[in-house]
Amino acid sequence: MRIGVPKETAEGERRVALVPEVAKLLTSDEHQVVVEAGAGEGAAHPDSEYTEAGAETGDPWEAEVVTKVRAPGQDEIGRLRSGQVLIGFLAPLTAGETTKALQSAGVTSFAMEAIPRITRAQSMDALSSQANVAGYLAAVLAARECGRFFPMMTTAAGTVPPAKVFVIGAGVAGLQAIATAKRLGATVTGFDVRRAAWEQIASLGGRPLELDFIPDAEAEGGYARPLNDEENAKVREAMGETAAKQDIVITTALIPGRPAPTLITAEAVRAMQPGSLLVDLAAETGGNCELTEPDRSVAEGGVTILGPTNLPSEMAEHASQLYAKNVQNLLELMAGEDGALHLDFDDEVIAGACITHENEIRHERAREAASAAA
Repeated sequence: MRIGVPKETAEGERRVALVPEVAKLLTSDEHQVVVEAGAGEGAAHPDSEYTEAGAETGDPWEAEVVTKVRAPGQDEIGRLRSGQVLIGFLAPLTAGETTKALQSAGVTSFAMEAIPRITRAQSMDALSSQANVAGYLAAVLAARECGRFFPMMTTAAGTVPPAKVFVIGAGVAGLQAIATAKRLGATVTGFDVRRAAWEQIASLGGRPLELDFIPDAEAEGGYARPLNDEENAKVREAMGETAAKQDIVITTALIPGRPAPTLITAEAVRAMQPGSLLVDLAAETGGNCELTEPDRSVAEGGVTILGPTNLPSEMAEHASQLYAKNVQNLLELMAGEDGALHLDFDDEVIAGACITHENEIRHERAREAASAAA
């Protein structure tokens, strides 16, 4: 296969789809890798590292397979030709216009966020790899911005108690935030509507907030199902009561293809202690806090609310390293015995991740999103 790696054009995006280490592995398997000049600079990988790894610098859009991090813009889609393969985060459940453009262009596209959540596909699970980075950075960001010690400090001037951190949502990002905050010395409480997550919270040293009046809300694929109005009201009340006792609140609750559930109301924010901090990792899809604004710092009654939308890009080197391994594992699945491109649509990973192929939208929920966009 000839594999292209364009430079990301989305504002603030520093990640790159393939790092030199992975490019070397691919070229050793007789694949060709062509990287756009400067594609890896944001992730601390100059062009020289790629050439040393056996890749070439050139036009990646002529390659058989184009690998990206973020979804292509309309100009980039215009550079793709019918029959080309595109791999990346394509937001198929929300970016209907992008899906329709890829369909019209005859591009065979695979969305990394559509990789089935099955054991065999864990090595390709880019949602999880990038959520790990986001959860870690959310805790580090909170420690930097809150103005309080995370660990207990005993000094000649007195003892400072540890910070109290409350993490809402115990998926990959939430569990990483819990683990990181605990390692930094904070007292950590975690909550998730999925009962199975309570044990995971405890295993990381956190105290699970067990709300027995909420039935288990785990849905297909391990995600949480949407709550009904009555359940949401009860959860919001419990979240507000718990948040009022915390120094830091980190929210990570997301449902794929849907707006983020509002779990911390404006009233709950105003009940929090002055000097408290809330980091909302769901800001890009509306936020778990009613007052969150994407990529802005909001002050309300002495409480600061941060809504970062792309934390993995702030740790571009390691985020790219993890993402590139996810892409490599998917590429290996696409290669036949002779190393040439061979798309086996009987394979549930290939079939599940495919969004468009031969001018058709093959992914059912992406098709619904594209119809809604029309």
